[in-house]
Amino acid sequence: MPTVDIDPDELRELTGSEEKGDEELKDDLFGLGLEFEGRTEEGAFELEFAPDRLDRLSVEGVARSLRYQYGDARGIHVPSPNSAEWTIEVDDSVPDERPYVTGAVIRDVDLDDEALESLIQLQEKLHATMGRKRAKGAIGIHDLTMLKGTAATEGNPTIQYVGLEPDEDRFVPLDSDAEMTPADVLEDHQTGQTYADLVSEYERYPAIYDDIGLFSFPPVINGRRTEVSTDSRDLFVEMTGTDQWTIDKMLNIVCYALSARGATIEEVNVEYPDHEVVRPDFATKTKTVAHDRIETILGIGLDPEEVIDLAERSGLEAVREENDGVAPEEQRGEGSAERSSADSRAAKPRDDGEAAGTGDLVYEVTIPPYRVDVLHPLDVIDDLGRAYGFNDLEPRYPDVGTVGGRHERSRLERAAREQLVGLGFEDLLNFHMISEAENYDRLDISPGDDVYGAGEPATIKEPYSEDFTMLRTWVMPSLLMVLERNTHRAYPQNLAEIGFAANVDESENTGVAEGRRVGAVLAHHEAGYEDAKARLQALTRNFGVDLETPPTDHPTFISGRTAAVVIDGEEVGVIGEVHPKVLVEHDLEVPVSAFEFDLEALR
Repeated sequence: MPTVDIDPDELRELTGSEEKGDEELKDDLFGLGLEFEGRTEEGAFELEFAPDRLDRLSVEGVARSLRYQYGDARGIHVPSPNSAEWTIEVDDSVPDERPYVTGAVIRDVDLDDEALESLIQLQEKLHATMGRKRAKGAIGIHDLTMLKGTAATEGNPTIQYVGLEPDEDRFVPLDSDAEMTPADVLEDHQTGQTYADLVSEYERYPAIYDDIGLFSFPPVINGRRTEVSTDSRDLFVEMTGTDQWTIDKMLNIVCYALSARGATIEEVNVEYPDHEVVRPDFATKTKTVAHDRIETILGIGLDPEEVIDLAERSGLEAVREENDGVAPEEQRGEGSAERSSADSRAAKPRDDGEAAGTGDLVYEVTIPPYRVDVLHPLDVIDDLGRAYGFNDLEPRYPDVGTVGGRHERSRLERAAREQLVGLGFEDLLNFHMISEAENYDRLDISPGDDVYGAGEPATIKEPYSEDFTMLRTWVMPSLLMVLERNTHRAYPQNLAEIGFAANVDESENTGVAEGRRVGAVLAHHEAGYEDAKARLQALTRNFGVDLETPPTDHPTFISGRTAAVVIDGEEVGVIGEVHPKVLVEHDLEVPVSAFEFDLEALR
């Protein structure tokens, strides 16, 4: 889980709670879902946070949540930005791979050392999470006084977002004293080398110009001319990315953090070739939540006034309404769009039909612009529960009287796991989510190949990390990743996992076929096909099923040393010696033999 460093003294100052001791503060933070992980060398709290609450990536965001928890702040605060004086003009030459830009002007901000450090940390954490290591969104923060905008027809000073040839222009990047071309930055600058893979394949590189010249090379590095310091009072914030909604929400989080420091937000006009938007977009969104649904989920009785109070103490606003029995989608269609109508992306339909319930009383709950995590009414109920205090909920026995028992699938899984342990395997439990590169590329297969494990992936629409973008289609990638991370351990390493896997299947009513897979690897200097087959035979024999292993081909395994796993006449898996190409990809220097098949075949 991500961590953020928070100075407890600064947190007390921003919350107005100087009297609170460290232990009390830790308890309050735990109530928000922020776990104390230790202290840095400078004495700051290291806090582990849930990656959905990106508004708490800075001390300003954590302080805001605590003020709501203490009751010192209530309801929704939406800054009133001043009208735009600056314009970002998007040129037709901008690379198609990174077409979107957003921005804001921040005035009269007081940046002492602590505030500047917090801003830099917020920038880095947003890059790592929502920005997917700058691939989806990258933030540039500049000293406004160092910019000179070309006068536009409306009189606004204008900067340009353009595409340029790798050696077309020069500028002095941060942490450098010499002028460099963008190509030089990618080759010779440390930061450029780190993020070179984001733009190196582009025909033209993203670049931002003012009237003086090039001052930003997103998503790689800013220019030294506009570097922000503690003397900076007016800032220009620009963000570029592959998705307008993502960078707009990142911008909102930054604007709210700076607004908490007393800064004034000023809008920026963004002129695309075919349309114009005004940013930041502080539009709110709404969710409809039924009173009976709240009480059912939390297991407590609440008066309507209590629900409204809890919502306000969560930084939300709730308005009591009577439910006329019509589904929310039919009531308003897409009227409460998740995104501004000015966005280039279509608004999402409302998704709160499930939680609207059938009771007479519902609440129209308004969500502030900095909350990117509220996707469903249950997210609202979670906020209400935290405001009430989960530790204050009294446990009670359920109203139904049933006798529990182990599910048949669970019995099968447990029996297979015990057999694998008895055969000398170490039992593993890996993440169900993985990246496309780990699941396919590193095992030399592609989605849709006619081989075991190459099904079409069930992908995450808006992943928070590029390491977890899809559900794995087989468990073999996870087992090889474990071997890769344990090359410093002694051999043999015999590992097994009975785990979840899924792939797209239109014949399923959910569109996704889910199942449990039995996977095993044997890694040692003499590992071969016979070792894996002997253990597979022993496993299937103990379950009383017929095993056949006819030859087959699979890119992950060595040709001629690979077979299909056929149980009771049905092909359900693959067995073989892992191909040297795959071993090299995983930095493995010993042979590996492996097998994998569907658990249900053992029934």
